[in-house]
Amino acid sequence: MFDRVTIQVKAGDGGDGSASLRHEKYVAKGGPDGGDGGRGGSVYVRADPSVNTLLQYRYKRSFKAERGGPGRRKKQHGRAGDDLVLSVPVGTVVHDGASGEVIADLTTAGERALVARGGRGGLGNTHFATSTYQTPRFAELGEPGEERSVRLELKLIADVALVGYPNAGKSTLISAISAARPKIGAYPFTTLEPVLGVVAVPDSDESFVVADVPGLIEGAHAGTGLGHDFLRHVERTRALVYVVDGSGQEGRSPLHDLDVVRREIGLHDPELLSRPSLVAFNKMDLPEARENWEEFSRAVRERGLEAVPVSAAAHTGLAELVRVMSSALAQAPAIRRFVEAEPEGEVLHPRPVDSERFDIRRKGVRTWQVEGPTIERIAVMTDTGNVEAVRRLEREMNRTGVTRALEEAGIEPGHVVRIGGVELEWGDSTQGRS
Repeated sequence: MFDRVTIQVKAGDGGDGSASLRHEKYVAKGGPDGGDGGRGGSVYVRADPSVNTLLQYRYKRSFKAERGGPGRRKKQHGRAGDDLVLSVPVGTVVHDGASGEVIADLTTAGERALVARGGRGGLGNTHFATSTYQTPRFAELGEPGEERSVRLELKLIADVALVGYPNAGKSTLISAISAARPKIGAYPFTTLEPVLGVVAVPDSDESFVVADVPGLIEGAHAGTGLGHDFLRHVERTRALVYVVDGSGQEGRSPLHDLDVVRREIGLHDPELLSRPSLVAFNKMDLPEARENWEEFSRAVRERGLEAVPVSAAAHTGLAELVRVMSSALAQAPAIRRFVEAEPEGEVLHPRPVDSERFDIRRKGVRTWQVEGPTIERIAVMTDTGNVEAVRRLEREMNRTGVTRALEEAGIEPGHVVRIGGVELEWGDSTQGRS
């Protein structure tokens, strides 16, 4: 199971606005007629019930949405870029690759999360005409689409998790109570990935999903063995069944195995210990297990747990175990989700409202960095190869107070100002405008 991967996503850039001027016969001084650019496509991650793993992202890890179309003459707007929707299994947690923040927890089929927003289309020159400036010959560039690293992590969604030491008999047990057919062998770590099985409740129309979680060993919470890979698949389950080798053939007592596994689960996530739990005392077909049963069951009751004697190999005690598991599930609450979905099934993360606040930092002797959402957006959408467009940026710097703040900070002619990746040389034309 390929269940964890980091990918790079890039939303589409907005289309450039048009700087067209109307030219028609018998129409003198037609004026600007450039249309706006189309918005860039956004990138979404969608929970798809037909997808089981993240294997499709093993080799291709860079994805880009379509760019918006450019504006055209006669005030025609550019076409919006198509959104890009990436399918993932139900149960996938979407993290920001840089901060680790949870963007969304997609636990419902069809639910989707916005991970990179498409850039706005640039305004055409019709927006910049005034009574005193009637033929602007510039337009905005499209806004760059958002780009980020996204970590996808699949956590299985099951009702019950079978947990225990390697060779406790979990794989044999799930194959006996469901149609699942995991690999079974008489050596540790036969199961290297979780296995799901649907269990029917005897004398009932009910059923539930069981996950065979690969064996845990001491130190699993700290990553020993494949601890982290195994334990995270327990987090979504509503109830736990500790499968114990009752025969003690590995040289450990059954009670020791139970205590170690519970301790590892508690160290990974203490909340897991509060979920409904029971113990499957396995291998009752062996005389050593039958000898250990009375003492073990008494000690388990003292720990507040219920134990059920079973033999997965001989298929004894399984109906009673399934009934007890079903009863535990009836008392189990729903699992808390990281992010609640919107009613339409879409998890949205709106960008912060544009603010005209900004910060100025001096970088070296001759370079200044200006940071602020509004002024940075204006700068990256400025065609610096067009004199009129640069003058408009300068006016916006004056309007927002950036020019005055730079002058008060001590900027001098010849210094370089960086705003959102755009570099401007400070000179006489940049100063003194109000």
